[in-house]
Amino acid sequence: MDSSDEENGGSRSGEEERSDEEMSDGSGQDGSSDGNGNGNLKSKEASEKAALKKAKSKKAKKGKTGVVYLSRIPPHLKPLKLRHLLSQYGEVSRVYLAPEDAATRIRRKRAGGNSGKNFTEGWVEFVHKRDAKRIAAMLNGESVDPRKRSAYHYDLWTIKYLKKFKWDNLTAEIAYKKAVRDQKLAAEVSAAKKERDFYLSKVDQARAINSMEERKKKRKEPEANGSSSAGGAEKPEDGSAKKPRIVRSFHQRKSVLDSASETKSSLAADVLAGVFGKSTVK
Repeated sequence: MDSSDEENGGSRSGEEERSDEEMSDGSGQDGSSDGNGNGNLKSKEASEKAALKKAKSKKAKKGKTGVVYLSRIPPHLKPLKLRHLLSQYGEVSRVYLAPEDAATRIRRKRAGGNSGKNFTEGWVEFVHKRDAKRIAAMLNGESVDPRKRSAYHYDLWTIKYLKKFKWDNLTAEIAYKKAVRDQKLAAEVSAAKKERDFYLSKVDQARAINSMEERKKKRKEPEANGSSSAGGAEKPEDGSAKKPRIVRSFHQRKSVLDSASETKSSLAADVLAGVFGKSTVK
């Protein structure tokens, strides 16, 4: 009995130890899961804060930029070359050059000028506003390239700093001009379509009128044939215009019998006159 109770007691104590270990393991697992969840939340909050900080810094940096305007672009000057020339004086962010009109380029090419692509005006954005102000004041009216062998040595800068002007204003203006140009093109296309439809409708109307006239002519032909046959007119074989029938009269000679009787009577009178004398023959 004692031994069995000891065995039972030992087994119970072992089971209690196992249950305690399992409970401790479960609590450890819950703690680790809670730790992972807290870590994910913290990392998410940190990433959001970094993104917000980056956006704020970008906005602040964007507010510090300066834009200059170039009213004239020398021939053959491309955006890459312009960036290279201005980057010597300050850090350039963006460059936009407005291309010339296609009609102007065609006229210049026909006149014997250069066939390359030229630009009429441009905008340059500098990273720092102070650089834009300084460069506009320093380069306005100066030679584009001070080197004498350069193709742009005799061209002058026509540059001006735009106060309170941001690059978004330029993009909005470009988008507006593009929308106006597209709208104008759509209006011209619609007008051309209307003219084409009007022309085609007139062509169809003319064909319908011609077919109606042909049917009327075909209906009148049998009536004209009947009237011409009654009046003595003949229908020509070649299908030309109808002509009235002409009846001609010719002078007819006298018949042979009438001439013979006259000769006979005249001979008898002559013979009698010769025989009996003129006095007796009357």
